[in-house]
Amino acid sequence: MLIIIVIKIIIDWRIPMRTVQMTLDDDLVKKVDEIAGELQTTRSAFTRAALQEAISRFKVRHLEQKHRKGYKAHPANRDEFSVWEKEQNWGDE
Repeated sequence: MLIIIVIKIIIDWRIPMRTVQMTLDDDLVKKVDEIAGELQTTRSAFTRAALQEAISRFKVRHLEQKHRKGYKAHPANRDEFSVWEKEQNWGDE
C-alpha cells in the first residue's frame, strides 16, 4: 500500500495542477474530510477523484441520451436483428 501511495504522490506531483476556490457547506466538507481520512488521502485528492468520476458518469449519460435520441429518430426495424436469431439458440431445448 505504501508503494501505491508513493507512486500516486509522484504522479500527482508531476501533473500540473491549479488551485481553485470552491464554496461548500460545512456538512459536506466534514463528510469529505472524514472519508478522505478513512481512505488515507487528502481532501484535494478525494475531490479530484470524485470530480473525475462525476465527469465520467456525465459522459456516459450523454452518450446514452444520444443513443436513445438516435433510435427514436431511426427506430430499429423488425428484421434488423433477425440475423442473430440462430446465434441466440443455446441448444437447451
